[in-house]
Amino acid sequence: MPVSFITRTSSTETDPIYTYTSEVEPYNANTDSNMERVRQLWQQEQDYEPIEGGSVEEEQQRQELRESSSFSWAEYSIFLLLGVAMLWAWNMLLAAGPYFQSRFASSDRLLDNFQASELAVSSITNLGSMLVLTNMQARASYPRRIVMSLLINLVAFALLALSTWFALGVSANAYFAFLIFIVFVTSLAAGLCQNGVFAFVSGFGQPRYTQAIMTGQGVAGVLPCIAQILSVLSVAKSPSDEKSPDGSDTSPAVPGTAAFAYFLTATVICASTLLAFFFLVRQHNTKKAVTAHEDLASSVDSIEQRNRKSVPLAVLFRKLRWLAAAVFLTFTVTMMFPIYTQRILSVRQSDTSSRLFQAPSFIPLAFLFWNAGDLLGRLLPAVPSLSLIHRPKLIFVLSIARVGFIPLYHLCNIRGQGAVVKSDLFYLAVVQLLFGITNGYLGSMCMMGAAEWVDPEEREASGGFMGLCLVAGLAFGSLISFFAAKA
Repeated sequence: MPVSFITRTSSTETDPIYTYTSEVEPYNANTDSNMERVRQLWQQEQDYEPIEGGSVEEEQQRQELRESSSFSWAEYSIFLLLGVAMLWAWNMLLAAGPYFQSRFASSDRLLDNFQASELAVSSITNLGSMLVLTNMQARASYPRRIVMSLLINLVAFALLALSTWFALGVSANAYFAFLIFIVFVTSLAAGLCQNGVFAFVSGFGQPRYTQAIMTGQGVAGVLPCIAQILSVLSVAKSPSDEKSPDGSDTSPAVPGTAAFAYFLTATVICASTLLAFFFLVRQHNTKKAVTAHEDLASSVDSIEQRNRKSVPLAVLFRKLRWLAAAVFLTFTVTMMFPIYTQRILSVRQSDTSSRLFQAPSFIPLAFLFWNAGDLLGRLLPAVPSLSLIHRPKLIFVLSIARVGFIPLYHLCNIRGQGAVVKSDLFYLAVVQLLFGITNGYLGSMCMMGAAEWVDPEEREASGGFMGLCLVAGLAFGSLISFFAAKA
């Protein structure tokens, strides 16, 4: 009868151990038959999976845990909504660039630097909060961190909406200080949310839930851009929107009513997410109670805090070095796109062209193309044949290759000074769309693959660690973006 062999490769490195099982008949004298079996053996595809623990028994336990983690579309939808809420503030502030330009029109210094200042304050604050939170694992209550982040955003969005009615007479400097304060608190909330959500979802043992979060982040990039474009196009063009007496262009300001509705939408989404998360926590609490056969009426917090060990960052980096470096580089390069997008104008911009190609609507349109590509890229990992979770080194190489997109921006119409490639289609479909696709795809691959390369008890910590690397990339990229802002 056939004999089963299990071959294990020993390694002192942190790479996973792979297994390969084959069935070989006992030796017989028929040499041709044996050679044919050997050829068939090498021709068949070999499927490898990482083994975190280094033994066949632990890998079997890991597989049983996967199978026991039931998938729920309701939970998937809530995690998607959490992804939307996580980055809605970030994308809302970016897409609202034309409105902020109208508020800073009296100060050339603020007009040129407010975008880079937003990026720097946002990224550095987010990074600082993530560093602190990542080192507070042992007694961390991840659901509580998520709730706190949503409450902070709820108040910040409400203040921003009210400012469109009650802060119209303030100076540009005063409004800039208010805006930076809003950026600071929403970035602090984003750090809480990112650390909490990625750690919380890792405990479910469902990579598709992580993909839902990444998809939600992509949706959060698309919807604010659409809202901003519609708010501009829905307002009739007034004589004040025409050329000024000295012949210079004056961008029409976004009216207070449209801006109020635009910012109020973020408040509604945040409140809806908070209610949905309470439902998710209750469902998770019930499921844990059934699985563990014990009374968990206190809350999910007691489950999260019990028996959790603190995992050193050095251990996580040793196991996730390729994915951690890849997500850092991916988002470092990505931070270049907001600076260029605020400065590149349509090659068709003129008095006779459609209002869609005027700066107040064309800039959000360019953000829309990038974010639509980002959303598409986040959906691609759902196709099994396109998944690179088990090829972290290739993900790292692709993240380096994204640097090639930056020179492409200099072929476009920066500040209306003329374009080397005189085509809006080239700018929107080739530069913005493809740049966004690569960001969403590689970012999702990094975050989804992290749980596959660590031990089960390290999954929550790995989620927070990868979120830290992501935010570190954003912070480093935002500092570099100041050089792009001066260009």
